[in-house]
Amino acid sequence: MHILLVASAFNSLTQRVLAELQDRGHTVGVVLALGNDDEMREAVRAQAPQLIVAPMLTSAIPEDIWRAHTCLIVHPGPPGDRGPSSLDWTLQGGAESWGVTVLEAVAEMDAGDVWAWSPLKVPPHAGKSDLYRGEVADAAVDAVLLAVERFASGRHKPQKQEPAALAAGWRPFMKQARRRIDWTSDTAEAILRQLRAADSQPGVLDELLGAQWYLHGGHPEDELRGDKPGELIATRAGATCRATVDGAVWIRQLRPWREPGSRLPSYKLPATEALGELLPSTVPEVPAPLELPAGRRTFSDIRYSEQGAVGVLNFSFPGGAMSTAQCRRLLEAYRFACTRETSVLVLGGMRDFFSNGIHLNVIEAAEDPAEESWANIHAMNDLVEAVLGTTDRLTVSALGGNAAAGGVMLALAADEVWCRDGAVLNPHYKLMGLHGSEYWTYILPRRVGESEALRLTQSALPVSAKRAVELGMAERVLRAAPEELGDEVARLAAELAASPDFAERVARKKAIREQDESLKPLQRYRDEELAHMRRNFFDAREPHAGLRSAFVRKERASHTPPHIARLGLAD
Repeated sequence: MHILLVASAFNSLTQRVLAELQDRGHTVGVVLALGNDDEMREAVRAQAPQLIVAPMLTSAIPEDIWRAHTCLIVHPGPPGDRGPSSLDWTLQGGAESWGVTVLEAVAEMDAGDVWAWSPLKVPPHAGKSDLYRGEVADAAVDAVLLAVERFASGRHKPQKQEPAALAAGWRPFMKQARRRIDWTSDTAEAILRQLRAADSQPGVLDELLGAQWYLHGGHPEDELRGDKPGELIATRAGATCRATVDGAVWIRQLRPWREPGSRLPSYKLPATEALGELLPSTVPEVPAPLELPAGRRTFSDIRYSEQGAVGVLNFSFPGGAMSTAQCRRLLEAYRFACTRETSVLVLGGMRDFFSNGIHLNVIEAAEDPAEESWANIHAMNDLVEAVLGTTDRLTVSALGGNAAAGGVMLALAADEVWCRDGAVLNPHYKLMGLHGSEYWTYILPRRVGESEALRLTQSALPVSAKRAVELGMAERVLRAAPEELGDEVARLAAELAASPDFAERVARKKAIREQDESLKPLQRYRDEELAHMRRNFFDAREPHAGLRSAFVRKERASHTPPHIARLGLAD
């Protein structure tokens, strides 16, 4: 069947729905709803879809389209739930169960007949964006696939909305007044609920050190305490710790508030970097140990643990972006992990993003963005090189969520890549005007071949976990819920360490690396890639700086990008 996706952005859910439908043999086109209804009408005319699906839509489909075509809308709530801030209200209220509904477009928002819906469990500590890319996306895909199957049968009649027991009816857009934190009375748990319900957008507007900021990301703290609620009491790896009436919370990122209509930049940065000179020198940096004791509740973006012959190096960076400092800290942790007497070393193994490569926001905010880009790409390369050079054990990249650009190459540097079935990979740099580095010219072709590597990097389209295995980019698809991923990875890694051919595999790996090095040293791949990247970063005629700025500032495109607009037309 030919399906047209209509979406407000080519976001993670839109990409996943696209990939999942393609995996099942459907041809799929995409048009972005960017305020130009005529462009949408032209896409419908050109594509002549049998069905229209809207995975993520913040505006209405024109009436003449939904009257002429069946249009299915994905709503992140159970039947009967309506409104634009469904997940915000759900997390703020502490709900344990929720759902996703696929309903037919009608004149009234979220009021159409139901084609399918799927329930989900809300994990207790996930933020909104993490929940959206995890449990919500899983439920959305299940519901979309069922709705498409029902539509294709020609026999199914959608049902009038009968509110599910957990539905809340119509709820309005959640404004900042409803998100406000009262540091003088709110408990740490209440503050964390507010932060999780606003992560990663729009954040919680608050005052700190005499300035207005949107707070992003909240983590509990079980030991540090302060004298005055709301005061800064510590920093750690770019995050800030603030006292509450009954404890403390960590906040990872800040975004400055700007006057409406202001042209001044306002984008998220690590909290300490955003504060800059406002941060008092008396606030101490309190590192967390790499190996946290069981039961600790504190913020730590890099953790190491061991289970028998398996070492696990977990890392989690907001948005999957890895700054120069984060890359260097992760490399230091990786080198430590390699000193341990383990047989298998797992990278990742957590829910949400694996890595999206260099940190464009930190680069954009730097005094010299080109120099910071250069430092960041070298730090990413050092990390990837360390993984490629590990020949005394087997390495596994466990992707609980999405990866892109250099983050994909970091994953593929390991001996095996295991992807949760909801992960989407974007193995390209083209949309940022970059040639790419991280040894991709060595890593990608050795897995998929030269011609496929060229196609993947030039088409700039997402790859599902299932397709990644078919292409040779990954070895396993893990069918586990986001909260269950860690246990499943640990079990499989233990099996790998105990496999009868383990020693033979390690010896073969070492021999292959030595042979590859003799044919063409890794340093040559690095030098060749960086010659292109230096031009991308430092030459004012190159498009990268403008593309980076637009991306960081979330500038809205005026038209559907050509590489997406062509989808479905060439099939």
